[in-house]
Amino acid sequence: MSIIRILSPLKQLIQLHESLLQLSLLKTELLKKGDIEGIQKILKTEQKHIQAIKKFEKERLIAVDEWAEKHQLNDEEKTVTTILEHVSDDDERKQLEELSTELANLLVELKAQEGLNQQLTNQSLQFVQLNLDMISPTIEQVNYGNAKNQNDPQSKRSVFDSKA
Repeated sequence: MSIIRILSPLKQLIQLHESLLQLSLLKTELLKKGDIEGIQKILKTEQKHIQAIKKFEKERLIAVDEWAEKHQLNDEEKTVTTILEHVSDDDERKQLEELSTELANLLVELKAQEGLNQQLTNQSLQFVQLNLDMISPTIEQVNYGNAKNQNDPQSKRSVFDSKA
């Protein structure tokens, strides 16, 4: 049996992940600029990509399951390496190997880029928190009264503690 039904979703997954990587690179630039509206647009586009990726991943899994069933492979044997060993057509084997390697490399690159984006986001949040801490009043600034009067024992005396 041919593995063309496995190759087609793999090609789609590669295209989607390449596009997702480009979006991630653009998101990095927008994070550096602090463009919140641009980031929100990219996040919406990323969600659409993720939905499409889920669709093609499901197709790929179904095709792999069908192929594995015809070749009497169990669940542990449903790997690219095992499939490559069972494919008799050299062109299909080479194509599967190239596509799976390309997808794996894209995933590694995308993970690294998203890690950078996460670091930039965390740094931005820390900067915002620092600025909020600097402008928010402290407890000492909110209390009424004069600081030197608080050290005076006479000033600590309440109304009920006064001399008659």
